[in-house]
Formats: sequence, C-alpha cells, structure tokens
Amino acid sequence: MQTFYSNLPENTDSMEEEVLNALQRLKDPKKAPLLGKYFKTGPGEYGEGDKFLGIKVPDQRKVANQFWKEIKEIELANLIKAEYHEIRLTSVFMLVKKFKSAKTQHEKESWVNFYVNNRNYINNWDLVDSSAHLILGPWLFEKDRKILFDFARSGNLWDQRIAVLTTFYFIHKHDFADSLKLAEILLQHPHDLIHKAVGWMLREIGNRNYQTAFDFLKKHYKTMPRTMLRYAIEKYDPGVRKAFLKGRI
Repeated sequence: MQTFYSNLPENTDSMEEEVLNALQRLKDPKKAPLLGKYFKTGPGEYGEGDKFLGIKVPDQRKVANQFWKEIKEIELANLIKAEYHEIRLTSVFMLVKKFKSAKTQHEKESWVNFYVNNRNYINNWDLVDSSAHLILGPWLFEKDRKILFDFARSGNLWDQRIAVLTTFYFIHKHDFADSLKLAEILLQHPHDLIHKAVGWMLREIGNRNYQTAFDFLKKHYKTMPRTMLRYAIEKYDPGVRKAFLKGRI
C-alpha cells in the first residue's frame, strides 16, 4: 500500500488501510496538477505545499459514506493529518457524520473537541466550508460563542474562515447578530477568501431578512472590499446593485 501521509504510526489499523486503498483506486494523476492550481498550492499562495491525488469530491463522499460508521477516533485522527488534500477532506466528511450521528451531548462534545484540536489540518476553504457550520454551528447555537471571536482575531486565515462559516448555521435559524459582529471585525481583512466568506454570509442574511443586510451594507459598503460587496449584493435588484457599486446608496 502506498503511504499517503507522513508521521503515520507503524501499527495502522485495517480500517485506515481500507480507506486509503479505496481512495488509491480512485486517484487520477492527470487531474491532480489541475486541482493543485485550483486550490492555489504555489509558493506564497494560500494552499502552498498541499498535495492532491486527483479524486472527485462525489467519490470522496462515497468513500466517507462507506467507512464512517466503523472508523475509530484514533484512525480518523491519523487520516485527518494526511499530506494529501483528498484524504483530509474525506476525513472531514466522516467527522461530520460522526458528529451528526452522536447520541449524547458528551459524545457530540468529544467530536467538537476533535474538530477544534485538529483544525490545523482544516486548512483550505473547501475543508472549512464542508464542516464549520455542520459541527461548530449546531454545537454553539445555544452556547457561549466566544471561541468564534477568538478565531476571528487570531490572524490565522483558516480559523477566521471557520468563524465566519460557523455562523451559516445561525443564519439558517434567523440569528444574524454574530455574523454581523464578525463581519465588522473582518471588514478590512486583506485576503479575498475572507471577503468572499463574509460577503456570502451577508447575502444569506439578505435572503432571509433584506432590511437587516441592507442596513449593514449601507453603513459599511463604502469601506468594505469590493469582492465582499459584490458577493453580498449578488441577488439584489439590478438597480440597487448598481447604486451600491456606484456609491449612490
């Protein structure tokens, strides 16, 4: 079996090997370089150094669906540290299923802690977007959310995106306050991945409560990054979009 990750204990359990073998059979070496370019793995880019096998996301989900029930926490902890992106993403898919299927609050909390403690490996936008609102969102909905503001102020790009995307769950519940507070904290963030994430959440708020999003944008649109604004107003009427873009609101 080809080793797909470094720092792997020698006595790997068979379930890890089965997951890796399943992914090995799905890899496409011709597609791998294209994914590397798409996820910006070049020097100085946000995904610098990440490696790809060339596996389609639907195929990764099939592997996750096949193995998530039987995979053990220690095995998942090994897999989520993989050097190859698709193994980490498949692990995230399995982790989400573990959390959702947990029967007790104690069990759910253990998977939340697993997520937080391993978030260094949740290190690209698709890994964040496939997990934050599905794990931290429901867990924090009726709890203290200070951790999200700690993440937002951390200076770490992926922690900051986790903070923003977690609130997607709150938005679905028509709870917009923390999304807007985080948007204000990150309003002048230098990276477009945060501009897009914040703009996306503002758009989702607007889909549910137009006036709340409009009022926030009216207050901040002249100073927010252009990408953030464009994402936020994407579904507005053309005339309103044009007025925002022309600075005439």
